[in-house]
Amino acid sequence: MRSGISFTLSTSDRLRLEARVADRNTPQKHVWRARIVLLSADGLGTHAIMRAAGVSKTVVWRWQDRFSQEGVDGLLRDKTRPARIPPLGPEVAARGGSDARRTTRRDHALDGRRHEQGCGWDCPCFVDTENAFA
Repeated sequence: MRSGISFTLSTSDRLRLEARVADRNTPQKHVWRARIVLLSADGLGTHAIMRAAGVSKTVVWRWQDRFSQEGVDGLLRDKTRPARIPPLGPEVAARGGSDARRTTRRDHALDGRRHEQGCGWDCPCFVDTENAFA
């Protein structure tokens, strides 16, 4: 184990973690985390934990740190991550919902109505939806 990180498990924490490992319905990621903490509390070194749990050194360190900071509950939840797509800025929200979704050529073809002059699409005046994607 890394120097500076050491902890002992209370009886209740040990029972909770062992129950998680033994329960066949527990998500596998929770089992791995619980095993890392149980092996750490038993005094095994980082390399022995890596071999037993089948994880990397940084993973062992991450869950040792998380347990020492947040306890068992910290092992059972994932940290939130930033969204893949950033939220719309205030200038877009101020414009209202009309610009939030632009009409695509497919939307226009499925519309089934006459398009207005100057719609911007290179299409016939009336599009029948059966032949729109031919």
